[in-house]
Amino acid sequence: MKALYFNHFGDNSVLQYNSLPDPEVKNNEVLVKMKYIGLNFADIYRRKGNYHIEKHSPYINGYEGLGTIVKLGHKVEKSHLGDKVLFVDVPLANAELVAVPLSKIIKVPAYLGEKTAASIGLQGLTADFLAHDLANNQKHDQVFIQGISGGVGQILLQMLVADGINVYGVTSTKKKQELVLKQGVSEVYLRSNKWETKVSGKFDTVFDGVGKTLDQSISLIKHRGKVVLFGMAGGDPKKIDALKLLEQSKSIMTGDLWDYLTSREERQFRFSRLVKYFSDGKIVINDPKIFSLSEGRKAYALLESGQSNGKILMRCD
Repeated sequence: MKALYFNHFGDNSVLQYNSLPDPEVKNNEVLVKMKYIGLNFADIYRRKGNYHIEKHSPYINGYEGLGTIVKLGHKVEKSHLGDKVLFVDVPLANAELVAVPLSKIIKVPAYLGEKTAASIGLQGLTADFLAHDLANNQKHDQVFIQGISGGVGQILLQMLVADGINVYGVTSTKKKQELVLKQGVSEVYLRSNKWETKVSGKFDTVFDGVGKTLDQSISLIKHRGKVVLFGMAGGDPKKIDALKLLEQSKSIMTGDLWDYLTSREERQFRFSRLVKYFSDGKIVINDPKIFSLSEGRKAYALLESGQSNGKILMRCD
């Protein structure tokens, strides 16, 4: 098989594209011939050596993708050759062939386009988990999303709007501001402007995947409001005064998606719930930017530049 791999950590120059041995398939695994591979910021951190990566010689990055089952392990049930499947947390995914545990496959419905399915796997399941497991907002609640124009942010905001929730947010450029305003947001602020005092104490919930904005997020919620902290894309948050939170009945909620994707059935149920928003026309996303796997360096460079406004996929030709 062909794969994108590296022998030591570093910048994009360490990435190589060449032939490697095909993976072996265990009893409870299926072999997936990849069509699209999802690229995420975690992959950049892994390439740099700043994040856990599966031990393998050489290193093969990636954990998310979509393809077709071409081989079954001896003990595999309820899956068939030719099934179109998605996975979001299986290592060694930057390759033409990936061995996927049966417990981690998600069957993709025939009516859902391959590019859409590959674009919404990890980010869509994350948005679904934030909205329906952690926040549990009620209709007409006021919520705010830090980094609203990001991949998770755009799916999350449309999901919340579809559920009857009033959504606000902040982003970095006018172009991104215009993009999310078209998706049903009540108001979007530019981070460079002074806007916080206008909305301090206004929101029932603030979703924060930026991290270093946690203090600001806390100031934006009402008494008895909550911040849903789900990442540190912009840097680690400062230490929080728990006593001050107590005095204002404010809460910080966190969670790990993997504590909720606990079985094949759980994954399938959640993905089906997510896909319904798309099939009903309630969530629309930008077309993904697609590179061939052999152009992996370019794909990584675009994601790292911060100039992308949609999912980046690598295609296996």
